[in-house]
Amino acid sequence: MSTVHEPTTTAGVTTAVGLSVWPASTRERPHGDLAVGGVPLAELADRFGTPVYVLDEAEVRDRCRTYRDAFPDAEVLYAAKAFLCRAMAHWMDEEGLGLDVCSAGELELAVTTGFPPERIVLHGNAKSPRDLEAALRLGVGRIVIDSPSEIARLAAAVGPDGHQKVMVRVVPGISAGGHEKIRTGTVDQKFGLSIADGYAAHAIARILDQPQLELTGLHCHLGSQITGVKPYLGAVRRMVGLMSRLHEQHGLILPELDLGGGHGIAYRPGEPALDLTALARKVRAELTEACATAGLPVPRLIIEPGRAIAGPAGIAVYRVLSVKHTGEHVFVAVDGGMSDNPRPALYGVRYAPRLIGRHSTAAPARVTVVGRHCEAGDVLAADAELPADVRPGDLLAVPVAGAYHLSMASGYNLIGRPPVVAVRDGQARLLVRRESLEDIRRRDVGL
Repeated sequence: MSTVHEPTTTAGVTTAVGLSVWPASTRERPHGDLAVGGVPLAELADRFGTPVYVLDEAEVRDRCRTYRDAFPDAEVLYAAKAFLCRAMAHWMDEEGLGLDVCSAGELELAVTTGFPPERIVLHGNAKSPRDLEAALRLGVGRIVIDSPSEIARLAAAVGPDGHQKVMVRVVPGISAGGHEKIRTGTVDQKFGLSIADGYAAHAIARILDQPQLELTGLHCHLGSQITGVKPYLGAVRRMVGLMSRLHEQHGLILPELDLGGGHGIAYRPGEPALDLTALARKVRAELTEACATAGLPVPRLIIEPGRAIAGPAGIAVYRVLSVKHTGEHVFVAVDGGMSDNPRPALYGVRYAPRLIGRHSTAAPARVTVVGRHCEAGDVLAADAELPADVRPGDLLAVPVAGAYHLSMASGYNLIGRPPVVAVRDGQARLLVRRESLEDIRRRDVGL
């Protein structure tokens, strides 16, 4: 789903060549600045301070429509864990997507924004009583059962006269994903119920004994940052195989099959990304063939993209605080770090930061962009290429920062989480304000 930008010139503003991982609205401006959504990034840094997250609303909406066009007969659920705020929920609603949520917090934020609860699916390997209470009270469309213990708990919460649609998360035994910590389709991790050892089939039999629980389908999620189609095709075959056995044993025909998300994107120019058109075409063909072989009707497909919608639409803007030469290394320290983006420390993710706000004629140099936190692992971009004259006060912009940045942010060193600003058609508006020292003080109620 990456976009290749061709150079064009409009009113003295040039579309940047080689910014394939930036939002499609990205334009070069005089004096080395970039504009996204028609708004200069340096102007946003001055207006809202740094660090600041910038979200291109048009890019988010375009990516939603790309999914709907590629999967016209499927249900597309935005994975809220990637990034959720009131505006994001509103955009998903307007673009016709459902939501995949993992907690009462995500659920209640979406519903109180006005998102239809029947288009929400609740996930989670360890749902709390509060999660289930909120889901039933607010009327979510489906709850994905992840462990045997949830069956009795959910049935009791629903009550003998109640009714709740459920799915079962199945582990198909397929290893896929960009890092071992984000591979969730194998049997050696905490999610789901395995096909291989029979736990999935056993749990499904128990659900069928609960008349207040309506089993609508099977769910699986292979991992994150998957850039090839092949793992999804393998998952289709194994899931349809299980559906066939359930039909033989129970006469059960399930109307839905959820293949999860995990669609990989490029974080730096030249990196691979999942070909969404190929995925849609090949999954549809594989599912049709597998169901025909099993003598089953083709279930409605559900997919759950998160990163592929939000990630490329976001930019993080930082200000350089210091530049330090240590032996052969150059460390460029900025005013954020692992508290607003822990992904490099967790998964070794690599980014391509860019100097903005001034034009430099200096030769490029290899540097390490680091954060301000008290950890040696607080690295935002290792082996990054920046002008050799980068100095304190400069602005750096990091593309592909819309997913799993602010949603995974912490309170480390009590820095305070950055704000989120939406841009579109030359206008900027604050979506999420900066976390202040006063916010931090108010939570600390004891002496």
